[in-house]
Amino acid sequence: MRLALILLLMFAQITRSEELSVAAAADLIYCLPQINAAFQKTNPSVDIKVSYGSSGNFFEEIRSGAPFDVFLSADMGYPKSLAKDGFAEAPVKYAEGRLVLWTMNGALDLSRGLAALRDAAVHRVALANPDHAPYGRAAKAALTHEHLWEELAPKFVFGESIAQTAQFVQTDNADAGLVAMSLVAGQPAARAGHYFEIPADDYPALEPAAAVTKSAEEKPLARAYVEFLNSAEAQKIMAEFGFRLPK
Repeated sequence: MRLALILLLMFAQITRSEELSVAAAADLIYCLPQINAAFQKTNPSVDIKVSYGSSGNFFEEIRSGAPFDVFLSADMGYPKSLAKDGFAEAPVKYAEGRLVLWTMNGALDLSRGLAALRDAAVHRVALANPDHAPYGRAAKAALTHEHLWEELAPKFVFGESIAQTAQFVQTDNADAGLVAMSLVAGQPAARAGHYFEIPADDYPALEPAAAVTKSAEEKPLARAYVEFLNSAEAQKIMAEFGFRLPK
């Protein structure tokens, strides 16, 4: 009886799932489930819990003690700042983001790029809040580069994350929006609309990066997850969703 109990306890330890809590930038909302599934093939006991939102908001939450194990930011700045102040380990770049102008209006000619937003038919332009969303800052920089920021300001509607920004376009609550290519790539064909890619030189590089937080410093699984993001399998998935691979 005692031996059976010991074996039962050993089996429970082996089969018990380990939870991994991930704070993920919203540009990963379509891509990350496939990456997680690939990671779980070699780590079948892991239970990955993902929260999606803006990188800036997660940055503040982690600084305030939120118990996330891994932070996937849409830019390098937030995790680098956390690492500098002792809230996370050194970040690892895993991709490069792409900014696009996206619309569901087939009559809107995007061949003119951002200048198309001057059209009288465009009443609302969606972009992520530049105060805490890296794609929002990139959108502001691109519009400023084209001398459109102040001119178009009355048309702006701001999303709290890049996913909410894309939702404004999807639901016709905005005539066009500046969103992540990864969110457009994740759309079903019937709702793909059409897009114009903003030249990369028109905004600061979007460098998504991952970091293991201080609360998970004794959790090898968190480091394994971050390392997996740069594996050939994960990189292939990211490329399929419109991310550029890191240089």
